[in-house]
Amino acid sequence: MATKFEDAHLNGITAAAMRAAMIDSQLRTNDVIDPAIVAAMGAVAREDHVPPALASVAYMDRAIPLGAGRALNAPLVTGRMLVAAAIRPGMRVLLVGAATGYAAACLAQLGAEVFALEEEAGLAAMAPANDAITWIAGALHAGAADKGPFDRIIVEGAIETLPPALADQLVEGGRLVAALRDGAVTRLVQGVKTGGTLALRPFADMDVAPLPGFARPAGFRF
Repeated sequence: MATKFEDAHLNGITAAAMRAAMIDSQLRTNDVIDPAIVAAMGAVAREDHVPPALASVAYMDRAIPLGAGRALNAPLVTGRMLVAAAIRPGMRVLLVGAATGYAAACLAQLGAEVFALEEEAGLAAMAPANDAITWIAGALHAGAADKGPFDRIIVEGAIETLPPALADQLVEGGRLVAALRDGAVTRLVQGVKTGGTLALRPFADMDVAPLPGFARPAGFRF
């Protein structure tokens, strides 16, 4: 059976070559140099996580539209989030907004126990089968309290505000990585839960695909 990539007729350019180019030109040049993360992203077929018609641009340094108003983040966004999350084998990781499962597959390659939360059934249905990933259907902003607590939570998209329910699902000492929108700017942020409190600090400004359900309450001000 032909893969999505083979169906795209890319004139002899292989998926492996495009993954190698992504690593060399997008990741290594932008602080994604952790050997485990580079290996994980080099092992996951990104083209299998986008609509077949877009397989030929799966490794571009930009977000890929998936439908339902959602997009697969650019490789560098995923890479920087994985670096910030500091994943170790055996960690329980909640991925909020898993979409078609690309970041979830990368986390599984890193040896994490992955819980992929997605509310769009059509997107989750596009994800390749992976026994290392537990899929959860539900509202993204609510998290998955019944599966927690988690060592790591990664919010795979740009949000305006972080619901307290997500921080509550972290273990003490657990880490959360997300992308917060502040006007026209989106900042990658990370924080470690200490004394029951999660304080987020920014570490990079990036163009991150938005997630629904995380709008700032009316009248909210920083």
